Amino acid sequence: MKILGIGGSDIDKELAAIKPKAHLVKPIEKEEFQLRIKKACHLMQAKNISVMYLHAGTNLFYFTGTQWSSSERMVGALLFQDGTLEYIAPEFEIGTVLDFMLVEGKVNGWKEHESPYVLFSNILLNYGFTHGDVFMDEVTPFFVTNGILKANPKLNLINAKPITAGCRMIKSEAEIAIMQLAMDITLEVQKATARILRTGISTKEVTHFINEAHKRYGVPSGSYFCIVLFGVDSSFPHGVKTPKDLEENEVVLIDTGCKLHNYISDITRTYVFGQATELQKNIWNIEKETQQAAFNAAQLGNTCASIDHASRVVLESHGLGPEYKLPGLPHRTGHGIGLDIHEWPYIVKNDNTILEPGMCFSNEPMICVPNKFGIRHEDHIYLTETGPKWFTQPMHSIENPFGINIK
Repeated sequence: MKILGIGGSDIDKELAAIKPKAHLVKPIEKEEFQLRIKKACHLMQAKNISVMYLHAGTNLFYFTGTQWSSSERMVGALLFQDGTLEYIAPEFEIGTVLDFMLVEGKVNGWKEHESPYVLFSNILLNYGFTHGDVFMDEVTPFFVTNGILKANPKLNLINAKPITAGCRMIKSEAEIAIMQLAMDITLEVQKATARILRTGISTKEVTHFINEAHKRYGVPSGSYFCIVLFGVDSSFPHGVKTPKDLEENEVVLIDTGCKLHNYISDITRTYVFGQATELQKNIWNIEKETQQAAFNAAQLGNTCASIDHASRVVLESHGLGPEYKLPGLPHRTGHGIGLDIHEWPYIVKNDNTILEPGMCFSNEPMICVPNKFGIRHEDHIYLTETGPKWFTQPMHSIENPFGINIK
């Protein structure tokens, strides 16, 4: 049995055929960032939260459009209930912060020998805030929270996740449009990657091709991440220290994505290079059935936990598991996606978040067979007013993984 769409081409031919398409969607515009701040303020008012700190990284970018990576120097912004923003940054970086800033606010600078935590406390003092609750970006480093508490022990630092996640979990039409194009690009890269495979090809060659293919589609940074696994290596969900080269009749697992306008794609494709064994066929088909059951459970009003449960019901009906036991599914069924590759909501047993329109998450109930192989079909779902939709269509069959039309 020859598996359609696997092998038969080469790297140069596939790269030459790619036409850029990343330009077909626009980045998030300033007006949407302002709406995000407005929504955050409404949530803060509803929960009687006076002030929230946003640390450098994806939360600062999500609300203000200011791109800044977290480092050993404190950079962030205080968002007050009325929408006022007070940025905090090293004084020598103020010019650069102003250059990156999209939603305006005062930038408060601290010199290298000064304490940004005292500055933080003084800004609060200027607003009459001497003690009480300050809601902190949940990814704020310990050295920052520790420094703040030493500067003002009267402050009570609380996790701001109800506000940050409360906003970011629900994607806008503009966000979904960017993610859709990023997913489309990565799926085409996956198809091209399958065609370049040959006996003896290394994971390094494949990884390099995937990175270059993403660039050819117009994504300057190339691949955001890339996992390429052959044979028994595929039974380890996130890879091995020294991956092997490809041999005939082996399982191929490729998990990759890119970042387009700061939003991330993430797609896994698993198939066989050569002739599939009965065990490979059986597990592949169970994985497809399990993924579909998870999709069917992703209905508005259900919980994230109910999707994970639906996956495990199917697996256990085939004698796999139970729970996280192998052979079976060793991890959660999925994760939210957006500016971060793993964000809220999480499709796991203990997440009782109610599914709402705008939520986006992966559906990847991987099956690991120890010392043999692993099969992971990963596509993402976004929820609409009428229920779940696929960003990308799931794999077709083990004989024709990408659903190639035969004329």
